[in-house]
Amino acid sequence: MPYTVDFKNVSTVGLESSPVAEALAGLRANEARYYKNKYDHDFTVTPAEDDPATLQYINHILSAERNLVISAKPLEVSSFEVDGLRMANVFNESEHTINVKYDLDEGGKRAVGFKLSDGMEVPEELAATFKFARQKSKLAGTIRGSYFVIKGEY
Repeated sequence: MPYTVDFKNVSTVGLESSPVAEALAGLRANEARYYKNKYDHDFTVTPAEDDPATLQYINHILSAERNLVISAKPLEVSSFEVDGLRMANVFNESEHTINVKYDLDEGGKRAVGFKLSDGMEVPEELAATFKFARQKSKLAGTIRGSYFVIKGEY
């Protein structure tokens, strides 16, 4: 069942099985606040098993662009279009979040971002290839993030 994320009252709804549920909820709320402030979009997530197409889209880009296969269990996904951008997100059980920002216009910005919060270790499959910068967030504590530019067409 879809869940609209409330960034004012952070909740672990849907993330309870994660050993870092509080931190993951903070990351999810941080994303919700960003989308609301930047695009006036209410951020809604769905259990990953209810939306396999979004998960497949994200995994396809990771595989095709960087030969990455993420081992973490996906808990929730989100996919929507706003202001000419296709956005897709996956929140993984024990490690991190992945977001895809894909400008639908030719030559627009397209990237995949990885975010980790307090208590989350850099996943093995990302540790050797990506460097993570730190950023402070009232909702998620210290966020560590990295990204890569998407070169292909998806």
